[in-house]
Amino acid sequence: MRVPFDDLRGELERVLVAVGFATDRASLVARLFAEASLDGIASHGLNRFPRFVRQVKAGTVDPAAGAELLEACGAWERWDGRRGAGNLNAWVCTERAVALARLHAVGCVGLANTNHWMRGGTYGWQAASAWCALLAWTNTMPNMAPWGSRERRVGNNPLVIAVPRGDAPVVLDMAMSQFSYGKLEGLSGAGLPTPVPGGWDERGDLTTDPAAILKSGRVLPAGFWKGSALALVLDLLAMAVSGGRATREISPDPERETGLSQVFLAIDVGRSAGSADLADRVTAVINDLVATPPLDPVAPVRYPGEHVLRTRRENLDRGVPVDEGIWSEVCAL
Repeated sequence: MRVPFDDLRGELERVLVAVGFATDRASLVARLFAEASLDGIASHGLNRFPRFVRQVKAGTVDPAAGAELLEACGAWERWDGRRGAGNLNAWVCTERAVALARLHAVGCVGLANTNHWMRGGTYGWQAASAWCALLAWTNTMPNMAPWGSRERRVGNNPLVIAVPRGDAPVVLDMAMSQFSYGKLEGLSGAGLPTPVPGGWDERGDLTTDPAAILKSGRVLPAGFWKGSALALVLDLLAMAVSGGRATREISPDPERETGLSQVFLAIDVGRSAGSADLADRVTAVINDLVATPPLDPVAPVRYPGEHVLRTRRENLDRGVPVDEGIWSEVCAL
């Protein structure tokens, strides 16, 4: 089932106003959710929206709260998210990091006490549209076992890296697990396996069955011990830069996951070379990459963000694909 983008955004905005968001805040939060689905990331768009509404109703997310500046030290600022809407807080802090980069060449914002930022790639696209590179990451609840253990003590701590290139930037958006929980839920719902092993089943065997991984709760760190180690240092840096909580201090209950720590580091990369020259140099690298002969003739090599652009164009033209059950649930909220 496909729904026009404006209808999807409008329905989400209606629900947000009904649960206590001011109209202007509801408009932006709804757009960010809708754009995630538009770009093919429904797991952090429409599909995540009912849980978000439950968190608002439970008081985990405060619809009236916005991020506030706590401390400024030149190009580095610390903000308190006040447990407001996570995607709205992250959008505001990305804007602030870009503004600081305009002043200092580099801008860093640490955000504490916030909620799930939903699709992390959103903020990479946001910064790249302003001709800034972005490194951003968040910690999460403890949802991944460190390498060598069965007990979940680290987060899958998503990392975003964006490099501007006009309308087609390079945007990497990845969790520290081989597959995010949202991706596993989507594959499980569609009855599809993961393309490579994504975690362990309850017997302790590596598997491509997403339902079995979700049941065991044992996702595979990306790069095995390397992903586990990177998840840890991202958690430590998020805590240190923002002054907020570490993963060990966050509730392991998905419905009560709050008080997250995030970092947004923007770099005004077009300042010296100029945006046109930078775009040409990035394009040369991309052209060299995609010219690589593929192993599978029907699956050419692509760069991070390329698939998003193609999906976005198709869904703007044909409508955004939605899960009929979830769409009906949202319309009834």
